[in-house]
Amino acid sequence: MTATLIYCYDPMCSWCWGFRPTWTALQKALAKHIDREDLIIQPMLGGLAVDSNEPMPVAMREKLQGTWQQIEQSLGTKFNYRFWTDTEPRRSTYPANRACLVARDQNLEMEMYHAIQKAYYLDAKNPSNLSTLADCAEQIGLNRDGFLLSMQYTLQQELAEKEIDNARQLGLNSFPSLALLIGEELMEISIDYQDHTPMLAQIEQRLKSL
Repeated sequence: MTATLIYCYDPMCSWCWGFRPTWTALQKALAKHIDREDLIIQPMLGGLAVDSNEPMPVAMREKLQGTWQQIEQSLGTKFNYRFWTDTEPRRSTYPANRACLVARDQNLEMEMYHAIQKAYYLDAKNPSNLSTLADCAEQIGLNRDGFLLSMQYTLQQELAEKEIDNARQLGLNSFPSLALLIGEELMEISIDYQDHTPMLAQIEQRLKSL
């Protein structure tokens, strides 16, 4: 039997950005299990905020800037605060989720995820805008026009929404979330933002039952 480690994320989730180094370390530590084919890692879209063309309310802007500062202070994560003055923020992450889903078809989901994070948190670009997502697509080697067509199809078919609903049904309501699926048993893995070893220990303990 092969276990599945579900990684539920939103590309515009600031805590996912803060978790990135530890998540990378955890994946490296799990490589031996993946090589032995007793574990696969399955990304799953979380969907923080639905589609909206409305400017982000001032209170929400202040709240998110405070979250960035909290993550920066506790984890040392870098943020470019020019985002708040150089763009018009919108509370809308579903387009970025769709971009990752489109990239998945080309086995480039994680590359798109990281390109969006870099554009947002380091380059002060707005991933709520389709033009920013298309730029990210080109950066990872996707055809811009083909990407835009796929984004429209994904929107029309509500493909991202269906996956987000699946995440909710599994109880994955915060991001990032990790859950280990063995057969029909799903066990949530407690997130440690600074050290991958407690998460590794939880996963390996469960893998011993395979």
